[in-house]
Amino acid sequence: MNEDFEKFSPVQFAALGVDRVAYVRPAVVDGRTVYAIHNADGNEIGVIAERDIAFAAVKQHDMEPVSVH
Repeated sequence: MNEDFEKFSPVQFAALGVDRVAYVRPAVVDGRTVYAIHNADGNEIGVIAERDIAFAAVKQHDMEPVSVH
């Protein structure tokens, strides 16, 4: 299975799950901790004040949230 991923180009790998997975990670904005939501290719698609609400927003858009530290 790992050999399959080794054949992916960087562009193909970035597109993997782009419409199904969203990454939620803490960020600091104006001295406050918020939660940035990124799609699988790294584009930021939102910022929300609370982690639980960020996860709920991702699920509401039929995507699977994944926590990133």
